[in-house]
Amino acid sequence: MATRQGGLFLPAHLLARTGPGATSVAQMIRLQNVSKTYFSKGKDAGVEALKTVDLHVPKGQIHGVIGLSGAGKSTLIRCVNLLERPTTGSVTVDGQELTGLTGDALNQARHRIGMIFQHFNLLTSRTVFANVALPLELMGMKKAEIAERVTPLLELVGLADKARQHPAQLSGGQKQRVAIARALASRPRVLLCDEATSALDPHTTGSILELLRDINQQLGLTILLITHEMEVVKSICHRVSLISGGELVEEAEVGDFFTAPRTQLGRDFLNDFLELEPPRALIERLEAAPGPHSHPVVRLAFSGDAVSTPLISRLARECGVDVSILQAKVESIQDRTLGLMIAELMGDADDTRRALSYLETHDLQVEVLGHVQRDD
Repeated sequence: MATRQGGLFLPAHLLARTGPGATSVAQMIRLQNVSKTYFSKGKDAGVEALKTVDLHVPKGQIHGVIGLSGAGKSTLIRCVNLLERPTTGSVTVDGQELTGLTGDALNQARHRIGMIFQHFNLLTSRTVFANVALPLELMGMKKAEIAERVTPLLELVGLADKARQHPAQLSGGQKQRVAIARALASRPRVLLCDEATSALDPHTTGSILELLRDINQQLGLTILLITHEMEVVKSICHRVSLISGGELVEEAEVGDFFTAPRTQLGRDFLNDFLELEPPRALIERLEAAPGPHSHPVVRLAFSGDAVSTPLISRLARECGVDVSILQAKVESIQDRTLGLMIAELMGDADDTRRALSYLETHDLQVEVLGHVQRDD
């Protein structure tokens, strides 16, 4: 039996966990002091891919992990279901510590953790139906039981009419939908997404993210995803962790991360995403230290009430500086509004110092990009 809820076709067995009386687990995923070192034959020293990582993901959240290539993202997510066994530390999922399990006990625990990958990992010789059915076959389920579970899952991901087709007949987005249905077949409590949209075009990415958001909201499924795409984090994540060199260097609610990143790497990610940089001709003129006849170039980030406050006009009036706005844009980040601006503050040294102090006392971030010589 299946029911349509909120526009999403939901299997009855999945709906059951969202109703009154559903159990609540404070932390669905808990990594404590997790490290992973890879050793090569003949070498005493190993390569540290993860360094004492602590990560807690509450039940029902979508948590993103973002970082540059080689930062440790894939190793981190593969440690959650012990595809990579941590060198040190513990991994607990849905109240069960996995790092103490082996053999059949570990395999049983993995049934509650679904996973989807960048390149889908479908079996080309199997139909869509058979690909989704594969984990159920491996669990020893009977054909009738498999059909009862697979059919509503194909409805859930919008592929009921593709059941008899093969992966070669599908688009990239459809292949990922098959992979999502397969990951849900074992009724997991957690879904791991390893760069799940990186191989897709922007339009298809949007449709897959909408499906993941619907699954999260309607089923209460906890999702941990890794990505290098800020748009993915912005679109569906509740919280985000930033990883660099195998360490989690920053963690925040998504709105806070986009409006007030605490680390330089976080600011770099945000600036790259927003594509807000000074004109090239100005970059070539920037000097790190102020000269006797120079003025600052600043990048300003407004959030909250500061977005609608006429700070720039007040700044010019109260501090006696001219403000040349080089670039500006406004972004909606979930329930927040973020305003960004690059501007020159033109005046004498005392006026520009006063202007910078004025800006820093208000609800916005101020970054001095450099100084340029005045034309006069």
